[in-house]
Amino acid sequence: MKFQGVKEKEKEAFKVLKGEFGYKNPMQTPRLLKAVVSVGVGSIKDKKKLELVTNRLEKITGQKASVRGAKKAIATFKTRIGDTLGYQVTLRGGRMYGFVDRIINVSLPRTKDFRGIPRKAIDPMGNITLGIKEHTIFPETSDEDLKDVFGLAITLVTSAKTKKEADKFFEYLGFPLQKA
Repeated sequence: MKFQGVKEKEKEAFKVLKGEFGYKNPMQTPRLLKAVVSVGVGSIKDKKKLELVTNRLEKITGQKASVRGAKKAIATFKTRIGDTLGYQVTLRGGRMYGFVDRIINVSLPRTKDFRGIPRKAIDPMGNITLGIKEHTIFPETSDEDLKDVFGLAITLVTSAKTKKEADKFFEYLGFPLQKA
């Protein structure tokens, strides 16, 4: 059987989903718009650790991370306007499809005690957000420095109109969703 990537499955989604949702045009079917990968660094002030986080994020996504700074100064959290609070990468097009393929086929199966993505991770607007506790599930990162492990959030934005539509779409793409 030939390997089918996310992009090919997305093109064939119309044939599968048209009966259930009454689509008359292939443009009505949901499709992936973008993947947003973000890492919060919060209270880390050490330049070397921040550099390590950005380098690993760049290796994982294949794109340079942009800095997300504080919008307000909050004395309780010892933050000033412009302090680095996290990093974010927005993937579209070919990089996004490659990244989603790696998540489904390589990274999630490598996750310790993985029992599937909960269906409540899909929001009412049709997007899915995954919280990953350890960045080491991605094969691009070297496993030699296990002392600096960080988590990241991945949000996949779709053009789906409802949660039910997105649920069936992600299921068809091959996401390991938990049974209802």
